[in-house]
Amino acid sequence: MRRCQYSIRSHVVHDHAVALCQKHLRLKDHGPKCTVPTILTILFYAASRLTSLAAACFQLVFAPSAQAVDNALAATLPALAELQRRLHRALQGDLPKALRRRRQPLAIDLVLLPYHGQPLDDPREIYRGQAKSGTTHFHAYATAYVMRKGLRFTVGLVYVRKGDALDDVIKELLHQAAKASVRPRYLLLDRGFYSVAVIRYLQRARVPFLMPLPCKGRKADHPEGPSSTRIFHLRQKSGWGEHTLKNKQGATATVRVCVKRKQKGRPKGKATTLVYAFWGITPSSYQWVYQTYRKRFGIETTYRQLQQARIRTSTRDPLLRLLYVGIALILRNVWVWLHWEVLSGKRRGYRRIELERLTFQGMLVWLQHVAEELLGFFDARFTERPAPT
Repeated sequence: MRRCQYSIRSHVVHDHAVALCQKHLRLKDHGPKCTVPTILTILFYAASRLTSLAAACFQLVFAPSAQAVDNALAATLPALAELQRRLHRALQGDLPKALRRRRQPLAIDLVLLPYHGQPLDDPREIYRGQAKSGTTHFHAYATAYVMRKGLRFTVGLVYVRKGDALDDVIKELLHQAAKASVRPRYLLLDRGFYSVAVIRYLQRARVPFLMPLPCKGRKADHPEGPSSTRIFHLRQKSGWGEHTLKNKQGATATVRVCVKRKQKGRPKGKATTLVYAFWGITPSSYQWVYQTYRKRFGIETTYRQLQQARIRTSTRDPLLRLLYVGIALILRNVWVWLHWEVLSGKRRGYRRIELERLTFQGMLVWLQHVAEELLGFFDARFTERPAPT
């Protein structure tokens, strides 16, 4: 094993994250205490502790008050559309050149954050979806994610409102990726994107895609027999096919279909049928389709890590909520960049990625410790009774 000759400390990671956000978010100082580095340090501390901004200001001795930080953010944050543009520039600030040399597989998905309150100004701020965490109301965000080993960056972020067309969401994410010169080799999509509008847009844009084929149509016990896509789900053997879907307006779209029979357990486990819709690619086998689509679940990992670094809040302001989601994804991209540029090992032909050298939560602990060193940590409470001796 190659011997390590260098080291990286928590202050270096903190300073890099602050410089990245300061460069692309372009926040401004708001008074002598609410400087941009101080505000970003407090935001990183709240993200690492999974707490609110008010709780973070209370815990840090020399931090400005929560009201002062709120006023600073209100005075310096741009409009929502401009903030979204600045956030995706920050997400792309550390992208290595290796991602721009050739086309990359991309995954696109929606993350729904449960919301139990009322909209601030516009009812469209709240996205409606299937029940989750006791509500059908969410703040929704779509992200684009590069699926290359060692370079799994989030390269696009879109705030999704109620009624937004999914084909427009995909178009915006691909536009953001194109600004960073990240070109899609093919897209891996969730079954929620299976619609005529999305498929027709991707076919017009010449973007290959792969997604699960939802099970729709008459059931097997219906007098007239099964229909629509359920026919593929009832197959007992792997195979190929073609399906044309139609929307209420009469528009149609045609996709290729792959049916993959997968055995559960050995030697006589129950088999399941996995059905995929694709276009623009030529799969070599059923197994290739199955293994390729499995890579999409890496985007679910980014959403779990998003929850590990998302500042908690009860605000109704979608601007602050977007900022907190963006900060979490930026910190995750910093973690990916660290593993690629600093923590990776040397190996012939490719870099050796060793995630155990620094976990994402470990990096967040570093940011927490730096904030406590810079702004002090309040480890006492005022009481009405004496403490035990």
